[in-house]
Amino acid sequence: MSYSEFKTIAEVSDRFDLTVDESKNLFANIAPVKVSEFLQQILERNIPLASAINTEKARSELLIAPTLLEIRHIYKNEVGFFSGSEFNIDSELGLNGYCDFILTASREIYEICRPVLTLVEAKNENIKGGLPQCMAEMIAAQKFNLRENINLPIYGAVTTGIIWQFLILEGNLLCIDLREYYIRDTDKLLAILSHPFQEYLGHQ
Repeated sequence: MSYSEFKTIAEVSDRFDLTVDESKNLFANIAPVKVSEFLQQILERNIPLASAINTEKARSELLIAPTLLEIRHIYKNEVGFFSGSEFNIDSELGLNGYCDFILTASREIYEICRPVLTLVEAKNENIKGGLPQCMAEMIAAQKFNLRENINLPIYGAVTTGIIWQFLILEGNLLCIDLREYYIRDTDKLLAILSHPFQEYLGHQ
């Protein structure tokens, strides 16, 4: 079994004894982050193309990766960025396989180092269908961090590149944001994606 074989929220929550809360607007009060002119130009050029090609790969390359790399730029390369990387934590529990995107609070770029703070799962159309896989990846990240006694909230996102839905795992509580965000709200997206790194790196 691997991350991609988790098909329902209930399957993940039952296997890992999670409480799932889908009732909160998690980032209602978060302040927007200024979007660089560079990212604005990239998205303006790429959104029509990614929408026309309309494949998961195109959306990942043209929309999701540039947005996530902006977080690495904001934090002056203190954020590790990994794309399509193997993240094998516990094969007996099904916590193994490839993750679309992983962000770490580490300058290391050759291998995934602790702490892993954010997992992003790309889906061509079905946001809801990607939630169980993202949840499993977040649990794996939590277990990975705890091996070094790093107990931090894990952030997740499932995105088509145009629409983003966020999750937070803290202990056994998994919150799925009530609201979806859109790529045109780039300043808000960056604020949410920046949040775990602001919290962690700001206290180092």
